[in-house]
Amino acid sequence: MDQSPIEAKGPITSPEERDRLLAELYDELRAAASRLLRREAPFLTIQPTELVNEAALRVMKLDRMSWQDRQHFFATGARVLRQAMIDAIRRRRSGKRQAPTLMFASEGGSTDIDVEALDEALTRLEAASPDLAKIVELRFFVGLGMTEIAEVTGQSESTIKRRWKTARLWLASELSEA
Repeated sequence: MDQSPIEAKGPITSPEERDRLLAELYDELRAAASRLLRREAPFLTIQPTELVNEAALRVMKLDRMSWQDRQHFFATGARVLRQAMIDAIRRRRSGKRQAPTLMFASEGGSTDIDVEALDEALTRLEAASPDLAKIVELRFFVGLGMTEIAEVTGQSESTIKRRWKTARLWLASELSEA
C-alpha cells in the first residue's frame, strides 16, 4: 500500500471530504477487490471495478454517517465491499439453478470455506467480538496481510496475529457446526 489507510486527519464532516477520501482510497479498495475476485471468486462475472463502484455508491449513500478518521472510513469501505460481494454472489445464485457454491481457499489450502457461510459466521462473531470480526473481514474480504491489518487497526502486529488465531479458531468451530 502506497499510502497507509490509517493516516488520521481528524473527523470527516462534509460530503466533499468524504468524496475526496473515497477517491484517495478507491485504488486501495479496487486492488483489494481484484485480489478477492482473482483468488477467491473466479466464477463470478463481476469485475473488480464494478464491485468497488457498487461499494462506492453505497458509501456515498451513507450521507448521515460521521466518519471519525481515515481508518474508520477504510474499515467501513471494507465492510461495504464485503456486502457488495455477498450480494453479487446471491444474485448469481438466484439467477441460476444449481449455481456452484463460492468457496474461499483457506490459508493452509487444505479446506475450502463457503463464502456465504463465512459471512453468516462473521455476522455472529461481530455480535460476540466486533474487533475480531473486523480482523477477519480485513483478512478475508479485503485481502490485507497481518502488517497491513495492524496499520489499519492501530494495533501491534503481534496483537493482530494473536487475535487472528482466536478468530480463526472461533470461525472453524462455527463453520464445522454449520
